[in-house]
Amino acid sequence: MEINLGKLAFDIDFHPSDKLVAAGLISGDIHLYRYSTDSQPQRLLEVHAHSESCRAVRFINDGRAILTGSPDCSILATDVETGSTIARLDNAHEDAVNRLINLTELTVASGDDGGCIKVWDTRQRSCSNSFDVHEDYVSDMTFASDAMKLLGTSGDGTLSVCNLRTNKVQAQSEFSEDELLSIVIMKNGRKVVCGSQTGTLLLYSWGCFKDCSDRFIDLSPNSVDAMLKLDEDRIITGSENGLINLIGILPNRVIQPIAEHSEYPVERLAFSHDRKFLGSISHDHLLKLWNMDDILQGPGSAQKNEAGVDSDSDEMDLDVHPRKNKGTKRKGSSNGHALSSSNTFFADL
Repeated sequence: MEINLGKLAFDIDFHPSDKLVAAGLISGDIHLYRYSTDSQPQRLLEVHAHSESCRAVRFINDGRAILTGSPDCSILATDVETGSTIARLDNAHEDAVNRLINLTELTVASGDDGGCIKVWDTRQRSCSNSFDVHEDYVSDMTFASDAMKLLGTSGDGTLSVCNLRTNKVQAQSEFSEDELLSIVIMKNGRKVVCGSQTGTLLLYSWGCFKDCSDRFIDLSPNSVDAMLKLDEDRIITGSENGLINLIGILPNRVIQPIAEHSEYPVERLAFSHDRKFLGSISHDHLLKLWNMDDILQGPGSAQKNEAGVDSDSDEMDLDVHPRKNKGTKRKGSSNGHALSSSNTFFADL
């Protein structure tokens, strides 16, 4: 199943309980679709959310709103039912907002191109934590809820661990030769896996974040831009060559390629709420929904879809604010209790 978005997509997210999927496009638009196993996806909303590209998309508030981030430094909350703006923060970050993730029912985290990570408390209606931890863009984040630790990866080649209880950067890895692009927590919290620009997977032992404990190079030289944890022993990766692979962790092995999105890099992967579908986006303007039962049924199941794209698909889509290396190291953290009005956001949620 596939959806022609008409433009390059940067991020996708599935509704937490319904058969809905949202995509953020280079045009600044949000698209919302309803999907089904027995009919073609139906577009429910098309909202021009940002003046520049929409790089990050997340459902919040039990799926009642869509949160988006943009290089215009804003974060926007949009009503799922009406498409109307619920709230907008025009100066959420000093640099382009590159990533959003859900932490708890009441908190979300955002990461920007300057290496800053912020935590937003929807109950307090403001930014509760701010960590200036990376030198370059924040590529991905994940949350260890039991430990209340927010882990981030960056184009500066480091992994960071921010403690939300103490409001401090607890640990940061040594600089890797590669940009770190994606991250998952595995093995019941004992291992952290990071995907890199050269395709090497770096494995860190929990609590020992200074240097990786293992490296898996079988996906090289294709960058691992997206990862999802399937279970405690297996991950799904999206790579620069368009392949989606099933990977075993400890023992480390490529179990099998399970799908081929296109010849272009896989930009993002996401599971549907019931994990029956895997969503993937690439530079071909298509959002593809893969039936998990089909793609995991056994060796030889890798697929390539030959469907066409819009007539203008041969023109290159460009983000007017490409990710950039700031070149100035910024470390440390600041407690978000004393905040300016620009950090108050969720008042209307």
